[in-house]
Amino acid sequence: MTEPTAGKNRRSTMERSAKIGVQAMMLKDSVADIGVFETLRKVDAIGYKAVEISQIAMSPENLDELARARDELGMDVAALSAAVALPKGRPGDSLRNDFDKIVADAKRLDARLLRIGMLPYPALKSQEAVVAFAREANGFAERLQDDGIELYYHNHHVEFAKYDGKYLLDIILDESPAMGLELDVHWVQRGGLDPVITLRKYAGRTAMVHLKDYRIGHLPADAFALLDHGDIPGFFEHFRNCVQFAEVGEGNLDFAAIISESCAAGAKYLLVEQDELYGRTVWESLQLSYDNLVALGASDLF
Repeated sequence: MTEPTAGKNRRSTMERSAKIGVQAMMLKDSVADIGVFETLRKVDAIGYKAVEISQIAMSPENLDELARARDELGMDVAALSAAVALPKGRPGDSLRNDFDKIVADAKRLDARLLRIGMLPYPALKSQEAVVAFAREANGFAERLQDDGIELYYHNHHVEFAKYDGKYLLDIILDESPAMGLELDVHWVQRGGLDPVITLRKYAGRTAMVHLKDYRIGHLPADAFALLDHGDIPGFFEHFRNCVQFAEVGEGNLDFAAIISESCAAGAKYLLVEQDELYGRTVWESLQLSYDNLVALGASDLF
């Protein structure tokens, strides 16, 4: 993998401004199997020194092990996750119900960034519902600032739907000026936008970036079996849905430019994430992303 000279030269002036880590959604099965500390020991062995906590219960036991990983491994807890509100019966912490606990957990782990993984599903019903969500989130962002904690919103592709010509994401950000952005480059691409241009657009407001590649997968044998049986609609179902998540450098995104632009935009953390692994283990996936990032010249960001 060859890095464009211009991108390399630009990043050389920015390279200390960001740190590459792992999004812990990928680690939840390992945590359930061997616990937080031993999981993060394996993350550390690959070369990652930062982790964003998501989909891992913030129990007293897990908090103790996260603190141990920070102290013994030097693992940086980049950010914690919390919803504004949770659907009935769904586990986790919400800003409505667990505000003081969330603040206490963040302070215990020296985590000064908090992120909302997605707006509540009902908020997608209308522009008015989006505005109501954003304003409530902004209120929490202002309260968190009193404790030295910053709140950020993580995008998917649905935030690039438009209301009256305006992206849903821009409505959220306009209605929540105290809240920043965690930009996921895969979901930006899936939403039909260029990740580099989008990073530039939100420069100064983006503290975290999810590094996740965008791959067009090969059509499976099942698709051609359907075709052989004359099931054209079945074949085209596969045809339309061959977009895949991919390890960094294993898809079609320009990560040399993405990393350079992320640093230029002021990002503090660049977090490797992959929603589906397609037969690889999480450790194989994380190692491949690490190796490709090193090949791109990003070794000093770990």
